[in-house]
Amino acid sequence: MEETISLKELFHTLKKRLTLILSVTILAVMISGIVSYFFLTPIYQTSTQILVNQAKDEQSVYSAGEVQTNLQLINTYNVIIKSAAILELVKEDLKLDMTTVALNQKITVQSEQNSQVVNISVQDEDPKRAADIANTTAEVFQKEIVDIMNVNNVTILAKAEVGENQAPVKPQPLLNIAIALVVGFMAGVGLAFLLEYLDNTIKNEEDIEKTIGLPVLGVIAQMDDTAENGSRSDRKTRLRGETVGS
Repeated sequence: MEETISLKELFHTLKKRLTLILSVTILAVMISGIVSYFFLTPIYQTSTQILVNQAKDEQSVYSAGEVQTNLQLINTYNVIIKSAAILELVKEDLKLDMTTVALNQKITVQSEQNSQVVNISVQDEDPKRAADIANTTAEVFQKEIVDIMNVNNVTILAKAEVGENQAPVKPQPLLNIAIALVVGFMAGVGLAFLLEYLDNTIKNEEDIEKTIGLPVLGVIAQMDDTAENGSRSDRKTRLRGETVGS
């Protein structure tokens, strides 16, 4: 029985504070949409691919051991690509006005499991600059790895290109609005229950029973102005009649 009453009170509170909940939810959605579309700077992403292999003669045949060695070297190459030795040269070639740390944060190096292909992805506010950074990084790495590790086993498979009407990878306004919708609704519900918990005013006889722990024996009905004015008119009419009769 208590669970039924609690559930009814729960829905009663939600219904009572429905305007507040909807207002908080709509406000959160509006703020998220305005910030996503008008204040956040679009970020574009381009990527290039390089292949790590062994330099061999045309008649040579790859062995499983050599492929495994290449796979183990990829982790080392991933670190070298984002090293200061490579990025400083990239900055000089492109005349970038940023620190090496900032350039490092724009570059992401990934390789698929058991694959000799390495993806170099770059995110930047300018899609063309992102493509230039990706391509230059791959070219500098291909050139410098010969001196760094005394190997010549890097091939550029695909260069980064800027697509026509390329869409930014972030922000994602629709995703942000969906998250704001959920968060705003939860915040509204939480605020509604908080206000209900802090509200200790007595509004009806049920609140009196809960507060003093005693049953209500009677209730004084509230008389509206129309009924009160009507009763006053009746009393005046009766008084006039008595006066005239006397």
